[in-house]
Amino acid sequence: MHARNKGFSLVELAIVLVILGLLVGGVLAGRSLIRAAELRSISTDMARYKTATMAFRDKYFALPGDITNATQFWGTAATCPTDYANPFTGQATCNGDGSGLINTSPSEIFYYWQHLANAGLIEGTYDGRSDHASSSAHHKVGTNCPATEMDAVGFEIRTGGNKNNDGLYFDGNHGTHHFLIGKRAGGGHLTNAFLRAEEAWNIDTKLDDGMPGSGKLRTGKNTARVHCATSNDPATAEYQYGSSEIGCQFFYLGGF
Repeated sequence: MHARNKGFSLVELAIVLVILGLLVGGVLAGRSLIRAAELRSISTDMARYKTATMAFRDKYFALPGDITNATQFWGTAATCPTDYANPFTGQATCNGDGSGLINTSPSEIFYYWQHLANAGLIEGTYDGRSDHASSSAHHKVGTNCPATEMDAVGFEIRTGGNKNNDGLYFDGNHGTHHFLIGKRAGGGHLTNAFLRAEEAWNIDTKLDDGMPGSGKLRTGKNTARVHCATSNDPATAEYQYGSSEIGCQFFYLGGF
C-alpha cells in the first residue's frame, strides 16, 4: 500500500497564511495605537505641569523651586544647597533664591519638581538633586524629573528669554520659562530627540500653529535637528514630514 500524503493542502496553507496575516496586522495596529496614546500623553502632561505651577504660585506666592521658604513647609535637607551627589530624603528640601527665575544653580530646576510633588500638585516623588557629583544640571528621568509614557523621555524646566544664535533653539524669545521634553544627552540635559518629524507636526498642529520655529510649541532648528526642521528660519521652517528618522524634541512655552 502507498503511504498516505500528510502534507498540507493549498486550502489549508491559504488559511494558515490568512491567520498569520491577521496576527501580524493586529500586532502592527496595536503598536500604532500604543504610539498614538504615548503621543497624546505628552500634550496632557504639558498642560498638567503648567496648571500645577500656576496652582503652586497661587498657594505659596512663589514659583516652585524658587520659593525662599520651602523648608518651613517640608523640612530642611541635610545637604543644602550644593551637594549635588546626595539626594534628599523624603520631603526635606532646600530653599530657592527668590529671583523669580527657576535657575540651574542653585538646583532650582530639581527643587521645582520636588516642591510640586511635596505640595501634592503632581504625582510621584523627586529627589531634588542633580544626577552628577559635580554638575548642577544632570537629569535622571523618573528620579529628579518626571518621566513620560515613552521610554527614557522626560520633562526639564528651563529659563527662556531670547535664544538668538543659540546652537539648538530657533532665534526668538522663548518666554520666561519653558519645558524641554526629550531624552538625556551627554551633558545631562534632556536635549536628545524622541519623535519623528511627522509625529511632532501632528502634535504641534493639534496644540499650536504646526510650525517648528514659532508659537508656544517648538523644536530645534535645522542645524541641531537635521531630520526635524527644514531650515533655521523660524518664519519659514517646516517639519520634514517625509523623514523616517527620530529627529525632533519639544520646547513648550509654559507662560510663567
